[in-house]
Amino acid sequence: MRATARVTEKREGDGIGAYSNAMWGGRFAAGPGAIMREINASIPFDKALWREDIAGSRAHAAMLAAQGIISGEDAAAIDAGLALIAQEYELEGVPEDWDLEDIHMTTESRLGELIGAAAGRLHTARSRNDQVATDFRLWVRAACERAEAGLAALQRALVTRAGEHAADIMPGFTHLQTAQPVTLGHHLLAYYEMLRRDRSRFAAARARMAECPLGSAALAGTGFPIDREATAKALGFARPTANSLDSVSDRDFALDYLSAAAQCALHLSRLAEELILWASQPFGFVRLPDALSTGSSIMPQKKNPDAAELVRGHSGRIAGALVSLMVTMKGLPLAYSKDMQDDKPPVFEAAGLLELSLAAMAGMIADSSFDTARMRAAAEAGFATATDLADWLVREAGVPFREAHHIAGAAVKLAEERGTALDALPLADLRAIDARIDERVFAALSVENSVAARASYGGTAPTRVREQVEAARQELGMDD
Repeated sequence: MRATARVTEKREGDGIGAYSNAMWGGRFAAGPGAIMREINASIPFDKALWREDIAGSRAHAAMLAAQGIISGEDAAAIDAGLALIAQEYELEGVPEDWDLEDIHMTTESRLGELIGAAAGRLHTARSRNDQVATDFRLWVRAACERAEAGLAALQRALVTRAGEHAADIMPGFTHLQTAQPVTLGHHLLAYYEMLRRDRSRFAAARARMAECPLGSAALAGTGFPIDREATAKALGFARPTANSLDSVSDRDFALDYLSAAAQCALHLSRLAEELILWASQPFGFVRLPDALSTGSSIMPQKKNPDAAELVRGHSGRIAGALVSLMVTMKGLPLAYSKDMQDDKPPVFEAAGLLELSLAAMAGMIADSSFDTARMRAAAEAGFATATDLADWLVREAGVPFREAHHIAGAAVKLAEERGTALDALPLADLRAIDARIDERVFAALSVENSVAARASYGGTAPTRVREQVEAARQELGMDD
């Protein structure tokens, strides 16, 4: 009610045009028309920047006072007023007065109501151009940190489950066809590695955005003796940006975030797709937690993997957000253009979807139950040790690999015709295919020995999986 009453009072006293004119300055004789008012207003979405906007303004006012540009008394009043506005926003939300356009003018207007003329000194030596560039950069920096935290939580879940299933055998697939046996722990750690790269991308993006645009003003800098190092330090940046034109027109930091988010979402989508497949009755490898599944309105037996499907679906929206901002920025001349007002909605949407997806996947991995007996049976049923037969012929009989591959293929064909597993074929039948095969081959054809034999660095052997689990636990600080 506070915001509505304030706007009504302004309209009754001065009219929309006069009030808007007061905020815009003397250049315009009347306020924008209804269409312009609606297309121009960004407060419905950029109100999300209120914390960053107030932090930037408080740092700016403190610097102005330290440099003798405004008085200490005015700076103190500004700071106290901004602190009170932050309390109001926290408790009541940010009011949406479209005549004030955005979060910056909304806050400055409220500050004027609270402290009077001193509020007008806050905007000395800055523009909304460097103000929004700073606010948005602060918001995206925090979004990178939230993404990294969400990724770490999912990594911990993956590593925990990988340790539990370091020796449990399942079929490994290529082309979604049974290829070679692997361990479930090894499979889960593959996603751990993808997420390691995702975390590095967010960290690199955060490092690149560690420069503060505040003080670049509209596009050319300012004639006031400001201290940009001070405001950069106060806001947690490593340094100020080096070029004022680039500072107000740069949105690379947002594109960096979206690029990292899109690739991360791609990885989450792949993991979600596997869980969806594994949870289906033909696979039956996993039972997803009830809390992240839904039922059917008509079929009582159904347990739908809706959370995983939504994570898979969200990946497309996150990738679309990246494309949206790239297309917005691709043809803009220096410096600021109003097109850039559309930079925030795709970033806000992508961040919300990504953080929700990470939390959902961490819950799914942590609370799912795996049917390891069914996984093992599937590995045994798909002739997954055919490569082991070829490798045995190379290693023990000196057969060239291409010839060994042909012999192993013939053995698979025979087992398929007999409806039996490869290691269940009689030795006599195997020797009829190639006389160099002897009884030692059966040790190589078991899924346990097949998995154990893949002991090269990064392989699926349980000893290697346990080593990788321990390395990952140390990297994540899980043993501290």
